[in-house]
Amino acid sequence: MKLAVTEEQEELRDALRRFFGDKSSGAEVRRLMETAEGYDPAVWEQMAGQLGLQAMAIPEEYGGAGFGMREVSIIMQEMGRAVVCAPYLSGLVAATALLASADEGAKAELLPAIAEGAIATLAWSEGESWDPASIAMTARRDGDAWVLDGTKSYVLDGHVAALVLVIAQGENGPALFAVDGDAAGLTRTALPTLDQTRKLARLEFAGTPARLIDAAAGPVLAHALDVAAVALAAEQLGGAERALEMTVDYIKVRRQFGRAIGSFQAIKHRCADMFVLVESARSAVLQAAYAADERPSELPAAAALAKAYCSDACFQVAAETIQMHGGIGFTWEHDAHLYFKRAKSSQELFGPPARHRERLAELVGI
Repeated sequence: MKLAVTEEQEELRDALRRFFGDKSSGAEVRRLMETAEGYDPAVWEQMAGQLGLQAMAIPEEYGGAGFGMREVSIIMQEMGRAVVCAPYLSGLVAATALLASADEGAKAELLPAIAEGAIATLAWSEGESWDPASIAMTARRDGDAWVLDGTKSYVLDGHVAALVLVIAQGENGPALFAVDGDAAGLTRTALPTLDQTRKLARLEFAGTPARLIDAAAGPVLAHALDVAAVALAAEQLGGAERALEMTVDYIKVRRQFGRAIGSFQAIKHRCADMFVLVESARSAVLQAAYAADERPSELPAAAALAKAYCSDACFQVAAETIQMHGGIGFTWEHDAHLYFKRAKSSQELFGPPARHRERLAELVGI
């Protein structure tokens, strides 16, 4: 198993850090938080046209770049560092679901558009639950077509997605459907969120026309959620890494009793604990990304471990960042709260850490 980052991957990281450093300043993040769309269309076009990020995980035969999860995890880390406001994660999960489906025609038709920057999302959660077993939304035949009835909650970028992939109960269990973002009978409502940098929506379907992609979508959804967990863990790692850097920079210049607070032993111990959390999270992400690319049979357990650990690690580091910045860390003007809110919301996104630990225990037979 080779978990080392290659020279080419480091070059990708450097390019992304420069790009997001320029396009996602604290002031810009705050501006986008207040917009209805939640992202900058011009930057999104640059991500697709100049950097090819939306195409990264899509095979070349479908108009993509043909890279793997290790490269995608670097993208997510750098987006997490800069708290980037963009519908990237939602498109990655949607593309993953399409790739895992059995409909070659749908792949050839829909994936090139995602690679070019069309916004897509996967809708599966309902009510307050992220558990796929709780899906109750129904699909029914209407002549030769299919229509959907029901509600989906917490849909990533669901209010702006041009393509919505939906998991609903079909004739033989969970099935995957494709719905146009402006389809008749589809009502989309943006939800208030703790983390205003990541937009979520409630989608209501009332006799909404849909295209059947895969009639046996249980494995499709399971794989898409594993990839989603790894990608989110990578984003959490990037956020925790940057929060630690901010903290170290601050304690070097903040002075009390005539000396920098970073010289106090208690502060050193807390920073050391933060460092251990970040580096352990890095190991979990590297291993999960490797499993996604090279050992798919190990992906479910690796994804569960990475999501559970990185969720708690990122939140703990972000909370310590607030504390060690003192009073300024609690203010709206400081960026620390952006990382704290993102850490807390990401901890719950796709299921809380406890749920992933339970799944990991089941997978390893505990």
